[in-house]
Amino acid sequence: MIKITAIRKTEYKDLMDKYEIKQENLCTIKLNDTFYTDGINKPDNLCLSAWETIKPFIDSIINKKPFYDNWMKDESKAIISCNDGFRPISFLIEEI
Repeated sequence: MIKITAIRKTEYKDLMDKYEIKQENLCTIKLNDTFYTDGINKPDNLCLSAWETIKPFIDSIINKKPFYDNWMKDESKAIISCNDGFRPISFLIEEI
């Protein structure tokens, strides 16, 4: 089982003002929101874009194949951010 926790949410207002078209349906994930997955199925309420970004790292953790050498102190965990360039969320991914 994999636990995914939102641990940081950032917003780049200067980039949003300069490049983004006003959005109506923004991400609703809040700090400390937690999601669980078997590693195959996307958790409910986790956006598809975030899932597609973190899924390869989940696969690596489940299969015990390090994704980067000497990156994390504990290779059963990863810190991965979604690919939203305006308001990225960093997730702690850990096997439980």
